[in-house]
Amino acid sequence: MDNYVIYAEALGALAVIFNFIGYRQQNINKYLLISAIALACLSTHFFMINALAAGISCALACTRNLIALYYRGNPILIFFVLANIAFFSYEWWWLGSEWVIFIAYASSMIFTVGSIVLTSAKRVKQWFILAEVLGLVYAILVGSVFGTVFNLSNLCSIFYSLHKEKRNQLNDAVEKNDK
Repeated sequence: MDNYVIYAEALGALAVIFNFIGYRQQNINKYLLISAIALACLSTHFFMINALAAGISCALACTRNLIALYYRGNPILIFFVLANIAFFSYEWWWLGSEWVIFIAYASSMIFTVGSIVLTSAKRVKQWFILAEVLGLVYAILVGSVFGTVFNLSNLCSIFYSLHKEKRNQLNDAVEKNDK
């Protein structure tokens, strides 16, 4: 295995670690920041393995998350939706990319709308389940080992986090009833 592939996979592994930490955040801004770091690593990983749609989507997502730390208005939402459409169109009609880019950009659109419109970490996680499944399918189709691990890890983290939140709510309700 040459150094280029090792570096690409190392960035993918780093993305997995950062995103694992990100999905455990209860504060939306902490989640967005840590997720942006993970997305920057994953974007570079995808560019290095020539998976252009995922590289672009992750780069847009990284930028979007950083902006969403400070502003979540409709103009930002519209900008990133249009950017996704523009990059998809460029790839589809100009570069003649394969049909799998539909999956990458559909996932990206869900992440885009969710990151800007939703302000609850719980609601973001619920919507991101679909986006992560789409990302998983794309990663498998393009042969990204750490893209696959990234999405599987994220799905496990989301389900675990949502389960833990629900269990804590149930425990709180039981404690209130006992008093």
